[in-house]
Amino acid sequence: MQLARVEGTVVATVKSEGLEGVRFLIVQPLDKHQNPVGTKVVAADAVQMAGPGELVYFVSSREAAEAMPVRFVPVDHAIVGIVDQVDVTR
Repeated sequence: MQLARVEGTVVATVKSEGLEGVRFLIVQPLDKHQNPVGTKVVAADAVQMAGPGELVYFVSSREAAEAMPVRFVPVDHAIVGIVDQVDVTR
């Protein structure tokens, strides 16, 4: 799992079967101190509640495809949770 911040949305007028009604969001991966790491990615919103500005965590690859309501749809990243708080301990 990877921490990220939602930075925007993607509009797709044509989607693969099984992705109807699924929202796609642009997320910026973050480290444990909430600093940006790497490049932004597009993630399917498996929790169906994430929105711009929210702190979320997402999964990639096979785990992303399994997290969706219809399993094994063609997604590389999926948001699987909304983060309420991050507590970094040493």
